Amino acid sequence: MTDTSPPALSLEHVSKAYGGQPALRGVCLEVRNGELMGLLGPNGAGKSTLFQISAGLFAPDSGRVELFGTNYRDNSATILGQLGIVFQARSLDADISVRANLKFFGGLFGLFGRRLKERIGAVAEMMDIVPLLDKQVRSLSGGNQRRAEIARALLPEPRVLLLDEPTTGLDAAARRNLVAHVRRIVATSGLSVLWATHLVEEVAEADRIALLIAGEVRAVGTPAELIARSGAVDLTEAYILLTGGQ
Repeated sequence: MTDTSPPALSLEHVSKAYGGQPALRGVCLEVRNGELMGLLGPNGAGKSTLFQISAGLFAPDSGRVELFGTNYRDNSATILGQLGIVFQARSLDADISVRANLKFFGGLFGLFGRRLKERIGAVAEMMDIVPLLDKQVRSLSGGNQRRAEIARALLPEPRVLLLDEPTTGLDAAARRNLVAHVRRIVATSGLSVLWATHLVEEVAEADRIALLIAGEVRAVGTPAELIARSGAVDLTEAYILLTGGQ
């Protein structure tokens, strides 16, 4: 049966420029319900701009952005209540515990008392950080700090999770573990995820990948489709061939 429900996130002909310099050029992109979509491109490709527009931080110069069929324009409160966002820059308070960070953030979303305690337990278990809840954030490894940040983003039970270069500063093993963890969450929860990165291996197991180059979406498809379309032997070669080596 064909799914007629609106996509989790939809960008239609979205453009954005800064000081006359285009950052996005008529981008059309859909993140489907319950899928992990990789947004892959080099630094300067426009990923951060697309991410910020998807997060409702900036309005596009032209085009339309929707979350489950609801237009961002004039519906910001409704939209933000359904988004979980993890930015590239670390944002936890490093001088207090993970639990204290989660309590503070939960309060911002109207979570208190028993409900807050339940949600902290749920996201801590989801991200496998239960033993770390009462540890000071700065004492944790980079990978565990990122897990705590994703747990915080999941507290208000968002329907869409936006991750902007979430493995920045992590070693290869920590990157692999974080990717695998988010993939399992998508598979079991139905959460929709947009994962922005410049590292091919991070999105090798994504449901679909959008290649963003110079503010334009050059190709969208499953990893296997991109490999087949380019005639490459693997995803890294497909990325190089489909983007002209950029």
